Amino acid sequence: MSIFKPVTLITGASSGIGVELAKVFSTNGGDVALVARRETQLNQVADAIAATGRPRPHVVAIDLARGDSPARIAHELLSRGLEPAVIVNNAGFGLLGDAAEVDRGEQLAMIDLNVRTLTDLSLRWIDSVTRHGGGILNVASVAGFLPGPRMAVYYATKAYVLSFTQALHRELQPKGVRVTALCPGPVSTGFQARAGIRSGRAAGLLGCSAEQVARAGYEGLIRGKAVVVPGLANKIVTFLPRIMPRALVLAMVHNNQRARTQPVTEEWPRRRA
Repeated sequence: MSIFKPVTLITGASSGIGVELAKVFSTNGGDVALVARRETQLNQVADAIAATGRPRPHVVAIDLARGDSPARIAHELLSRGLEPAVIVNNAGFGLLGDAAEVDRGEQLAMIDLNVRTLTDLSLRWIDSVTRHGGGILNVASVAGFLPGPRMAVYYATKAYVLSFTQALHRELQPKGVRVTALCPGPVSTGFQARAGIRSGRAAGLLGCSAEQVARAGYEGLIRGKAVVVPGLANKIVTFLPRIMPRALVLAMVHNNQRARTQPVTEEWPRRRA
């Protein structure tokens, strides 16, 4: 038994898929803790959920790009008498452009957030997740199945998330812990603007709404699935590297990424959580 109250911890919960994940986990019971750096937006999400009659989520305003963010989150939860039963690692960002030309510091920050912070948060509370019979939902991407010229580092980080999550699924299954990698295709969120992707490119056969993606992720975690790929077209994409020559896949991804480039018309914040 634990003296701490179980909670679902959701990172990157101030916009996009993170907001929809907050809604679906809140709707299906239990307390939720929302983590991102934008406190105003987090409070708006929490208020909207509370307005539906669900318990108001806990708001934890922390910049997940900081190296000490996992420790700060742990301290904040402890001070409120909370411990994670479910961990949802959704925070992350991408950058479009040739790796040799995109700011190196930005790309290293992307690795820190997409890989290091996700790994720390996945492992930090294994004991409490096991104790509560909970799970871990890591948001990867269809990109994790492919090489990614013009988004080389982002694709590589998602390949790590996919591989790490599948291995963790296998390791923790005997403990009764469910671990799932959620791998969406294009979704119309603030991610595109932050990455420098031309608006409107998330539509089409590969596009799913943030709500659809969140629902698929939740249901996949509950069912104990190792990998969830929302949408039939996205499932087909994940098979391409298995049936097509690598060089052809590289060329297809490269051509698609070149079509997505948008001119930078305003300065975006350095990091997004």
